[in-house]
Amino acid sequence: MRHLIDFGDLSRAEWDTLYQRCSDIIDHPADFLDVCRGRVMASLFYEPSTRTNFSFQTAMLRVGGTVFGFADPRSSSVAKGETLKDTIKMVSGYADVVVMRNPMEGAAKAASLYSDVPVINAGDGGHMHPTQTTADLTTITRLRGTVDGLSIGLCGDLKYGRTVHSLIKALAKFKDIKFFLIAPRELAIPEYMRAFMRQNGMWFTEVTGLESVIPQLDVLYMTRIQRERFVDPLEYERNKGIYVLTRRKLERARKDMLVMHPLPRVDEIAIDVDDDPRAVYFEQARYGMYARMALLADLANQPRLRPEPVEIGKEPLCRNPRCITQSEHYLPPLVKDNSGVACCAYCDSALD
Repeated sequence: MRHLIDFGDLSRAEWDTLYQRCSDIIDHPADFLDVCRGRVMASLFYEPSTRTNFSFQTAMLRVGGTVFGFADPRSSSVAKGETLKDTIKMVSGYADVVVMRNPMEGAAKAASLYSDVPVINAGDGGHMHPTQTTADLTTITRLRGTVDGLSIGLCGDLKYGRTVHSLIKALAKFKDIKFFLIAPRELAIPEYMRAFMRQNGMWFTEVTGLESVIPQLDVLYMTRIQRERFVDPLEYERNKGIYVLTRRKLERARKDMLVMHPLPRVDEIAIDVDDDPRAVYFEQARYGMYARMALLADLANQPRLRPEPVEIGKEPLCRNPRCITQSEHYLPPLVKDNSGVACCAYCDSALD
């Protein structure tokens, strides 16, 4: 069974096929009105969402399917203490595809172990967000014509920014990408992502200032400083508002540079930037709907398959407090190799 837990699950050829389907939907939407007729999507959002939740629901309706689910776990049996495993086993009995967002890292991977139908990761804590990446790549390809050979600035919260992590994973499949990683030291890219870039021979440099590198960029990908990811509120206060993109700063940028943002924004892009033709973040959100339509047209139509039995865990190997194994202790201990380092297969954290 195919799931989409991490963009690394897709080969370059599979992405090219997915993008072509997405492009066809954008250009000829009437041809896809019934591709998911009779199919049902379960939408399980354990934390707040506007764009991802609404765009997935709209995407499924636009291809002829139907939707059920929750946008607040307090309205489900989760509030009564139901495990993730039991929720997924039950829901996958009703649906043809499960779309899940969860604040715990590795939750989508855990769900895929027990689901009879494909699971799509709509964001697992500060870990990964692969369908946002399909929106990002669709936006860049439609507006720039290609992804290969671009210089891309990733700015803001690179430590907890799951959209950034997924985008880096995806761009490993393209040629001659240069990354300018713009973040305060406290919010720098995690070490497992540095190891991934080195392993894949990706060019990157880490800087703390935006203005010095903005003239070199083809794409500037802004992110917000995420209050909900900070354990220490003082750390959040130190870092909020550290990067603010204004019209003045854009004067030094290339005339064809794209300004992107996964949204929601707080104060990192000034309102007066919205009218600049380089600001494409609202278009980016719309392209995300089309990308999810293309994805659902494939995954929602896969045959049902009962997953293989997995062992019952006893004590989590991972010590990451944000890992799903810290709350769902029955999960099997899964380990994977990241550049020679033994890591948790759920959240990618290095194991002691």
